[in-house]
Amino acid sequence: MAEKTCDLAVIGAGPGGYVAAIRAAQLGMKTIIVERDRLGGVCLNWGCIPTKALLRTAEIYGYMQHAGDYGLSAGKIGFDLAAVVKRSRDVAARMEKGVAFLMKKNKIETVFGAASLAKAAGAGAAPLVNVKTKDGAETIKARHVILATGARARTIPAAGLEPDGELIWTAREAMTPDTMPKRLLVIGSGAIGIEFASFYRALGAEVTVVEMVDRILPAEDEEISKLAEKQFRKQGMTILTGATVEKLEKGKASAKATVKPKDGKAETIEADRVILAIGIKGNTENLGLEALGVKIERGQVVVNQWLETGVPGLYAIGDLCGAPWLAHKASHEGVICVEKIAGLKNVHPMDVTKIPGCTYSHPQIASVGLTEAKAKAQGYKTRVGRFPFVGNGKAIALGEPEGLIKTVFDDKTGELLGAHMIGAEVTELIQGYALARQMEATEEDIFHTIYPHPTLSEMMHESALDAFGRVIHV
Repeated sequence: MAEKTCDLAVIGAGPGGYVAAIRAAQLGMKTIIVERDRLGGVCLNWGCIPTKALLRTAEIYGYMQHAGDYGLSAGKIGFDLAAVVKRSRDVAARMEKGVAFLMKKNKIETVFGAASLAKAAGAGAAPLVNVKTKDGAETIKARHVILATGARARTIPAAGLEPDGELIWTAREAMTPDTMPKRLLVIGSGAIGIEFASFYRALGAEVTVVEMVDRILPAEDEEISKLAEKQFRKQGMTILTGATVEKLEKGKASAKATVKPKDGKAETIEADRVILAIGIKGNTENLGLEALGVKIERGQVVVNQWLETGVPGLYAIGDLCGAPWLAHKASHEGVICVEKIAGLKNVHPMDVTKIPGCTYSHPQIASVGLTEAKAKAQGYKTRVGRFPFVGNGKAIALGEPEGLIKTVFDDKTGELLGAHMIGAEVTELIQGYALARQMEATEEDIFHTIYPHPTLSEMMHESALDAFGRVIHV
């Protein structure tokens, strides 16, 4: 069995793992990264990146169907599903090659295989990393080990909510369809469920979304959720909130779901395909964590503010550690973890209220910080500002008048507590408010910032002005 030594071993090469490895290499650590599948992890290969390629196709297809609104004409509008999927896969493959280049550039050794951990000899020593490769086995002795094994789709086998790769899909199957379903049932209305619902609806599928709580996108501000639901219904989606799928039965070419509202009679919905988007579960199995004494709760590894597991020399980052399940959260945790290991002084724990969240549907949804309801629940007296897209010249020129930017401030200090958006390109705009949150900006900072005209970003200014009775353009 081959044996290697290093300063840091990273298990998992997703956006958490590979970023942690690069930062460690920058700080002079000899680093080895272990990956059982493909560099870039689920995000790059089967999540964030390829789904955005699909959604971009849907967006352009939508514009083509409304060419007349822009003084253009287009005939015989259609799509080639195989070509759509191929473009998405090509984008992912290109990005994977990019990660491989970064590993080489930063002199990070990559080992492909399935890793597991074993107790090392000596008090306080980090666990050994045993890797089964296609050519045999290797053992890595590292001073520190970071787990970045990610997560997978959650299923409920007892109710039949278990993917089969044919009728019942997870996100992975949903992004590589070989046929376009005429009827699609999406179970779950978080970002993943809504993005796929938006993609398939744009390409003509009859889409039904079932959500067990009383509104879609339950992590978002309630006002934004309601506006999103209104827009999705206008597009032709059927949305059932406050409902649960009690049973899912598979036939030869379709599936039947028994859907029960909280107050009402159960109904049967038949669909050609079903997408499960009911959450994710950390990849904690077959790693030897239990034998080492790593604490696991609800399928997630428990860590402290510095991503330490409680086992000497062993850390965990990203989806493996729980919500919010976002690639950029995992990447930032990787940097925090490595810089703390390296002994850097200016290292700060993660503040989840400063993590922006984005849903790339049409319309887009984005947010950062506290919702209005959460701010009030935490005892803040709030000032809330709103600005509609219909009042913005750039939005009108783009033909995108539907949308809203909402800001929540602390009435006492003027601190920006949260920002919530729905409309065109808000996933790009939200970073302005994320920076404001990081810098602990007040309303005065936003007031005195000059926003270029004509841009969508002007609405961010106007929303803040509105919270304090100074809005200009409505």
